[in-house]
Amino acid sequence: MSSGVFEFRCLSANIDELMAHEKKRIVIVGGGFGGLFTALDLTGAGDVTLISDEDHFLFAPMLYEYLSGEVEAWHIAPQYKELLDENVNLVQDKVAGIDLERRSVTFETGREQLPYDVLVLAVGGVTNYAGVEGAAQFSLPFRKIAHADALRQRMVEALDAVPPDLPPQDVRSALTFAIVGAGASGAELSTKMADLLRDAFERRALPGEPRILLIEMGDKVVPGMGDEIRAFVENALQESRVELHTLTRVLRVSENSVTVEHNGAQTEIKTAGVVWTGGVLMNPLIQSLKADKTERGLLRVNRTLQLMGHTEVFALGDIAFFPDATPTLAGTAQLALQEARLTARNVKSFIVGEPLHTKHFEELGEAVSLGTERAAVLAGGKVFGGPLARQARFAMYTARLPTWHHRLRVGASWFLGGTTPRPLLPLGIQR
Repeated sequence: MSSGVFEFRCLSANIDELMAHEKKRIVIVGGGFGGLFTALDLTGAGDVTLISDEDHFLFAPMLYEYLSGEVEAWHIAPQYKELLDENVNLVQDKVAGIDLERRSVTFETGREQLPYDVLVLAVGGVTNYAGVEGAAQFSLPFRKIAHADALRQRMVEALDAVPPDLPPQDVRSALTFAIVGAGASGAELSTKMADLLRDAFERRALPGEPRILLIEMGDKVVPGMGDEIRAFVENALQESRVELHTLTRVLRVSENSVTVEHNGAQTEIKTAGVVWTGGVLMNPLIQSLKADKTERGLLRVNRTLQLMGHTEVFALGDIAFFPDATPTLAGTAQLALQEARLTARNVKSFIVGEPLHTKHFEELGEAVSLGTERAAVLAGGKVFGGPLARQARFAMYTARLPTWHHRLRVGASWFLGGTTPRPLLPLGIQR
């Protein structure tokens, strides 16, 4: 063998070895529980990029406490730059489309396409207005910090608009709010709003009381939860004097009213605001994706969370149908959190060509905020409620916040500074 051939083969071998060790391009679309926690676990595993249209993460289960002022924005909505280290690239933009064949991501802003070797889809769902007339235009969603700010502003403005000499029945009419959807979100939100408004009535010496309607198409509240925790929820609704209207359908929403139907009878109710928590719709990005889906539009993934027909693509959270999880976990943050751990582990294995892993996901426990002074917690198969459950909920969620340093800062703030609600003061004296 000539020295030239030998040198060529050595050079070729070195190039092959270099390519094998080249960092794989891992792109994660979505910065919620699934996306962020996957990114945190993949630090250093490759060239990792996290794409989100927001500049901050949101610990969504505590958005109700943010509305009531029990927690601050930085507690539950830390900036990504505070959570991600320098080994993770952050792209703040909205994804326009994904080409599974060319393995690239395009953006609405016209930013240059982003190629990938491994793709993680964790975009979550969007508010489902179910085609109800006026719902998208006039009701308030409740999925983001900005939504909570807008709702609190609406409550304060409604309170400020009440003349001091208005009769009690007219005050009640002027301060009627409707929440559509009596799942966990609707139950938590309605009790928070009721407690906040009742406290405002006392502080402002208003006659009468506010009216909070919780409207549900089904026959019961929190349908995805067990009977024992449901009993605590129903009791809290009664204590907060929330009107529960089951087997009731919303027909339309206007700027100042909601029209409902129950037992064939239609009723138009004057409202100061309608908040929509009634279900989740598949993200449009996933709707347009050419991939195998269920009848409900969920992406079909195998037990390793890989997309059917595309082993380099992983999907988790609200957009994916995972066949090996307790049914009550569907659509919850804790399922996305658990799936993120498995996704990161399997991405690492996929990159180095090792066997991938599977896991059965079980319920880790439930914690429902029920007003500003109580909660209900399911842990170890037992349910307890009241002020102690409220404190347990704070402790449980402290442990689930992203990164140890953020948990430490927030835990210290809650322990030393407390979690007292912030009253709905007049706009001129807000603090």
